[in-house]
Parts: sequence; structure tokens; C-alpha cells
Amino acid sequence: MSAGDRKKTACVTGGNGYIASALIKVLLENGYAVKTTVRNPERADRAGRPRDSERAEVVREGGGGGEARGPPDFVGGLCVVTLVRPELQGDGHVLDEEPWSDVEYLTGTKSGLWAYPVSKVLLEKAASRFAAEHGISLVTVCPVVTVGTAPARSARPSVLNCLSLLSGDEAAFGALRAMELSGMLALVHVEDLCRAELFVAEEAAAAGRYLCCGLNTTILELARFLTEKYPQYTVKTNLLFGELLEKPRVCLSSAKLVGEGFD
Repeated sequence: MSAGDRKKTACVTGGNGYIASALIKVLLENGYAVKTTVRNPERADRAGRPRDSERAEVVREGGGGGEARGPPDFVGGLCVVTLVRPELQGDGHVLDEEPWSDVEYLTGTKSGLWAYPVSKVLLEKAASRFAAEHGISLVTVCPVVTVGTAPARSARPSVLNCLSLLSGDEAAFGALRAMELSGMLALVHVEDLCRAELFVAEEAAAAGRYLCCGLNTTILELARFLTEKYPQYTVKTNLLFGELLEKPRVCLSSAKLVGEGFD
């Protein structure tokens, strides 16, 4: 078999997750064979792929991983970015892939959702060190708050958080407010995110980190959008109290991704 005829293979960890299930669907639609790991293979119908697909294989996580090995063209893994930097005062800040959340500040203050961005920074930096030590080409896609429909039967918290303006779930809305403390509410649609990961996987020149952000907005702007777009539902205005941003003070830029040809 020539290199040009070789079947494309991808490995996606946590295949029954919200984003992973959508990614598996996109990969299958684009001709990839997919190996995915889940905690319970007997519930493989939750892994975001048709049961009768001959190009999808599900194996158990934590079982040694032997079945999932092989020469995949890329490994699907996503690191959700939540940038927290205390020195960003005032308005008009535009952040790209260079800055990281301030781990020392977060671990020192332990305020809000501090553990989440800390874990993501430590995870991505550990993966980068491992790749460098073993000669692996690592390209990282860093999405923001991800929304939209995916094959997984349960939505990730970010979807429930954004829908809290309609559901009235106070705990989910509280998490949404905590996200906005970084200076904006940054959103991306799950379909755009999966297309972006496929794009950088197939782009020979792709390297390093890529932010994937479709919209920088605020809770108030989101509430106004939902009120205008879906008047048949009622935005729970009782949640909109206290100090909320009118406009984003900070914006996350996907200029690197777009500059390399992604739409």
C-alpha cells in the first residue's frame, strides 16, 4: 500500500465525552478510521459513532492501552483555555497563544474556579515536555467555552451554563459569572472546534498552540441575544444582578488559526 493510499487513523481519548463525540463524527465523515477509549466499552453507543461503523473501534480506558496503539495520524485531545491574569486591568486587551493563566496567582488566591485553569495549564505544559523529550510533534488546540449539539447523550457543563439564562439554574449561572471574571465570555461552536482540530492535524505547517474562539461577548450581550432570537423563551432576568460587563474587557484572538487558512 502506498503512502497516499494508507488509511488515515485517529485516536480520540474519552470518546463518550461532549467534544470527543462530535470530533469522532467529523473524523468518520472525513474518511478517518477512529480508535477511541472509553471507560465502559459496553456502552459504546455513547461514544459518538454509529454502532455499525467499520472504521470506529472502541477500547477500554485504563486497560494498558495496547489496543489503542498504532500509527495514528493524530491524537485528538483538547485543552479548554480559561485565561486568568491579574495584571489585565482596564479595557482593550487582546490575547493570543503566548500568555498562560497565572498558576501562582490562582493557587495563591484560590478564588472562583481557580482549580480548573490551573489543571489545564499543568496538563498542557506536561504534554509539551513529554513531546519534546520524545521527539513528538505536538499541536494543541485550545478552545474556549464550547456550545452546540453533539452526539453525546449528556452535555458538558459549558452548555448548561450558557443555557442557565433560560433554565434559571442558579448554580450553572454562578459558574457562568465566574467565567466572566476573566474579562469576557468567550464562546466557540463545537462544530467549528472539531473542524479546527482536523484542520491543524492535516496542515503540514501547523505547529504549537492554537486558540479557537468564535466570539468574545458578555453575559448581558448573551442575554439580549437570546431574548431577541428566541422570544418564545423567557430569559431569567432575576439572575442578572450585581456587577456584569456591558462589553468584553479582554478578547481572545484566533488570528493564528485564521491566518493559516481556517474559516
